Amino acid sequence: MLATLRTAATFGIDAYPVDVEVDVSDGGLPTITMVGLPDASVRESRERVQSAVRNSGFEFPQRRVTVNLSPADIRKVGAAFDLPIALGVLAASGLLPHRRLDEAIVLGELSLDGAVRSIRGTLPIAARARRDGIRDIVLPAANATEAALVSGLDVVGVNSLQETVAILSGRQPRPPTPSPPITAPHHTNPAHSADLADVKGQALARRALEVAAAGGHNLLFVGPPGAGKSMLARRLPGILPPLTLDEALETTAIHSVAGLLPPAAGLLTAAPFRAPHHTASNVALVGGGSLPRPGEISLAHNGVLLLDETAEFARHVLDALRQPLEEGAIRIARALRTAVFPARFMLVAAMNPCPCGYHDDPVRVCRCTPQQIDRYRGRLSGPLRDRIDLSVWVPAVPFTAIAMAAPGESSAFVRRRVFAARDRCGEAADHIRSVRTNEYLYVKNFYPQRPHLMPSNYKDSKIIVKRLRELHADDKLDPLAEKLLFSPTRPAEELYLYGEDRWQVKNLADDPKRAKVLKQFRGRLEEWIKETGDPGPETLEVYFLETEDQMKSTRNSASRENYRKN
Repeated sequence: MLATLRTAATFGIDAYPVDVEVDVSDGGLPTITMVGLPDASVRESRERVQSAVRNSGFEFPQRRVTVNLSPADIRKVGAAFDLPIALGVLAASGLLPHRRLDEAIVLGELSLDGAVRSIRGTLPIAARARRDGIRDIVLPAANATEAALVSGLDVVGVNSLQETVAILSGRQPRPPTPSPPITAPHHTNPAHSADLADVKGQALARRALEVAAAGGHNLLFVGPPGAGKSMLARRLPGILPPLTLDEALETTAIHSVAGLLPPAAGLLTAAPFRAPHHTASNVALVGGGSLPRPGEISLAHNGVLLLDETAEFARHVLDALRQPLEEGAIRIARALRTAVFPARFMLVAAMNPCPCGYHDDPVRVCRCTPQQIDRYRGRLSGPLRDRIDLSVWVPAVPFTAIAMAAPGESSAFVRRRVFAARDRCGEAADHIRSVRTNEYLYVKNFYPQRPHLMPSNYKDSKIIVKRLRELHADDKLDPLAEKLLFSPTRPAEELYLYGEDRWQVKNLADDPKRAKVLKQFRGRLEEWIKETGDPGPETLEVYFLETEDQMKSTRNSASRENYRKN
């Protein structure tokens, strides 16, 4: 008899469906044969399944059992196939109704006594099941809360094979879908409990930390040993805002695949913090393995990656950060597939100025030669330095100054300013460059399909913007203001006589007489962009994702009444 169940597996942070086909036949010797590219951990499930079935009070069939894991061209890894294989054997033996198995995805590792153990990657698998239109998911009770983060699923958490059979046979009622906690407590990450008030002095470094938190900038601290570089860096997560829902789901999925979620954990709404040791390998930092797993940069996605003693890392390990810092993701290619892990993090690097640490120190004498200093600093390559936005010297603070210094501002106090800055600027997404001489002003709008008055909750809450909208709704704005503020688009290029047209009213970009001047300024801007490597504020894809919904409501307003309501 043949039984087919649905399960799933992960590759990177993406899930893909797997069909488990179990055939129990009378021909041949009693044995279990597994096909479909199972790896060693899956092949070992033969012994686990046999013992679990027997120790759960069922009779394992003394016939030929063939298990096929489809699709057959993808290697199957992990112990999550134990439970579906065991249920398939029981269904093919007539001990479990087939109809019950057609309605759900089944996951779980079995112990020899029949207990169901937790697995990795539950959240991406649950999300894939929801996208595929599957409503029921049967999995270990320890993972039920995680799966319940995906709305629209009936989650059945089970503790043993015997309980699973009873539920699927209808002899035992289904347990209710758990209600996951909204947030994982901050104390799960000690970095969020470290307070900036512990840091005395270092006003410049504290200010740089706040600026980095507000703008999401990469930061380099350089200073002698004991100056407080690591202490400052470890307090950065405590002043960051909580993650958005999309960020929290993505971050939680990465930690789920890595097996780092504690039982019954909810969404990880606090920014993650990772601080790998300087002996970490390339694979440990960026991810890899035969079955790709996320590295430290992906575990720090939407959070902070601290590289303490940066110059002690191997240079090739540091250079591996260049692409993720540029693209916000890392691609790990294997023979048949490529795994893409998100890796958009804030890099905080801390290092000494030289091998002994006391170069340019006013008290201690540096004994390093110039060649040693050059080699030491050279481990941080030029391209990697170019991706660091803020470089700050952190001097040693004398003990007497520390003893007399007043306590610094607390993390909670600084966090309010960071929140305020992000409220004002977080939605500002534009890309404009200009070239000016004493005679002309040239403006290049890289997004001409957007209006000058972009959507922003902060700006839209201000009296002047509200008043402008009221005047627009009442047709009381003069034509020029109406055109500049509420036109759905803007020119790709603008050219003004700077000395005569200081308010930039008359655009000369379409004037044939100014074509030569326009071409000259366009070339100067393109040359500057090439020289500086100016990337703009963000990729076009990110720009569209962040603003398209708001722009649709602004551009497609059916009546002016919408402005009065807003």
